[in-house]
Amino acid sequence: MAPYASDDTRGTAPDENPRARRRKAVRYVVPVAVTGVAAATIGLVPALADTGDPDLPKISAQQLVEKIARSDVQRLSGTVKISTDLGLPDLGGLENGLGSGSGGHDGSSADPSSKLTELASGTHTLRVAADGPDKQKLSLRERGAEYSLIHNGKDVWGYDSGSNEVFHGTAEQHGKEREDDRHGTPQDFAENALKAVDDTTSVTVGGTERVAGRDAYKLLIKPKQQGSTVGAVTIAVDAKTGTPLKFTLTAKSGGKPVVDTGFTQVSFAKPAASTFDFTPPKGAKVTEEKDSGKREHAGGPGALFGGAAEGGKVIGKGWTSVATFDTGAKGGMPSGSAGGFLGSLGDQVTGDFGKGTVFSTRLVNALITDDGKVYAGAVTKQTLLKTADAEN
Repeated sequence: MAPYASDDTRGTAPDENPRARRRKAVRYVVPVAVTGVAAATIGLVPALADTGDPDLPKISAQQLVEKIARSDVQRLSGTVKISTDLGLPDLGGLENGLGSGSGGHDGSSADPSSKLTELASGTHTLRVAADGPDKQKLSLRERGAEYSLIHNGKDVWGYDSGSNEVFHGTAEQHGKEREDDRHGTPQDFAENALKAVDDTTSVTVGGTERVAGRDAYKLLIKPKQQGSTVGAVTIAVDAKTGTPLKFTLTAKSGGKPVVDTGFTQVSFAKPAASTFDFTPPKGAKVTEEKDSGKREHAGGPGALFGGAAEGGKVIGKGWTSVATFDTGAKGGMPSGSAGGFLGSLGDQVTGDFGKGTVFSTRLVNALITDDGKVYAGAVTKQTLLKTADAEN
């Protein structure tokens, strides 16, 4: 049977695992900075759905959020299109020198922690499948090659057909990572967008639409606070299952969406068991995770700051909150050609915090001070500098 084919063509399959506890169907890596913005706090403002096409029963925002929370889809397969436009400059070949995209000189091109950083920009098409918490698969096909990430029981496999390289780890090794990382499907974006609830956000129902051939409600999320770079978040929610089918994040400055990810085709039938089978091809180079050294977690734009965010803190509340941490590196931007190039992309600034460089995208502003501190958030440059001044 072909990959992603279904053993069951009867439509939505019931959850046959009584121990399942609302675990989401598919979890994969996506830009940390983007998802962090989506996770900004949400206050619930009841509203009734507008009349639209399709014609669905009226529902309040509170009811729609509860519908998402009750959704327990364990099985699905389909095609997801994801487009990301942070407004990052073209770095040419510099990103390879910084170790992205290839897993480093002693790493594996099949390592998911580096390979999936490609989702941080541009438009990509993914094939996804899930059968409960222990079987998931994602495939990304571009430039004549295919990259697949497969979780089947205790094994986690990454395979890059272009280089014929295989990366192998275990579910135990990836357990914490799979809980902490942010992921690329509409379900996971939506989950992060609805985690925290307070009065900093307006949440309403913005009508209905058809997504991947299914009827859906549109949940509209907007910041109430001034100083945020976020315009709005829209989540298309499957009217029958409560599954988020599409997630769109727009910037306050306008233009095309910063993040637009959604199913173009989806089935809630049980995928064929063979979908999750994997055996390293003959002649493939296999790298075991235990032999690959300390893994560097990829996070798209968030990878600019590596893992240094651990031990940091969050200043402020809701959409204007700013994350800060101390890198321990003094002297501002690194010297050399790479540091000089990166420095040229930012704006030199001064304030009560001292001197530093601000890097700006359509969504995220980040300040790196000369004494090694970092301040970053989905806030305007003025709000960011004001927050940094207040901390000094």
